[in-house]
Amino acid sequence: MLSGSPNKKQGFTLVELLVVLSILALLLTLAVPRYFKSIERAKEATLKHDLNSMRDGIDKYYADHGKYPESLEELSKQKYINKLPIDPITESTSTWIIIPPEPPLEGEVYDVQSGATGTAQDGTKFSTW
Repeated sequence: MLSGSPNKKQGFTLVELLVVLSILALLLTLAVPRYFKSIERAKEATLKHDLNSMRDGIDKYYADHGKYPESLEELSKQKYINKLPIDPITESTSTWIIIPPEPPLEGEVYDVQSGATGTAQDGTKFSTW
């Protein structure tokens, strides 16, 4: 024999569902902003790491060859960097800004900067990194 009243239906009431949905909405309003800030922090950390890796490769190339590379692609062809990284802010490999050396130094790539516009979470511009 079944327990309970035979006329009583099983399920949730509208009030119970609204309470659960309101709790979920409250939790999401707390979690979502933190999630997006952590994504931005990760992109900024990746950009700093990529810039440091490319600059280190440029310095090693100069130390080995006595001149700066002709392009960023040359760094990857010569295995000074694994591959040309994607700028995490612009999501492109073509937005890197190449700073040429001043004469009498030879080559085309003295330094590299991000082509991203805007500012980081610490208030500095991406173009100054």
